[in-house]
Amino acid sequence: MKKIAIAMLLAGSTLVMAADGAALFAKCAGCHGQNGEKPALGKSAVIKGLPAAKIEEDLKAYKAGTLNQHGMGALMKGQVAALSDEDIKALAEYISSLK
Repeated sequence: MKKIAIAMLLAGSTLVMAADGAALFAKCAGCHGQNGEKPALGKSAVIKGLPAAKIEEDLKAYKAGTLNQHGMGALMKGQVAALSDEDIKALAEYISSLK
């Protein structure tokens, strides 16, 4: 019985620790708009509805410092520096779901 209770607690804590794409996007909304509908600082492409795989690839490249689309590389590198791979995946999935 104790093993079942411990397993349930661990499973629950994993769910609590899962990245929340919507919460992570709050930091992005200032430049990209509440629904990803704005070109950031009038320079970038609109990001809402882009494929999650493309967004994830771009965010990882910004984090690595290897992408500088629209001259936004340094700014975006700073924005994504603290994100884990799980955060980036959750964020990418959230952005791709925006309509």
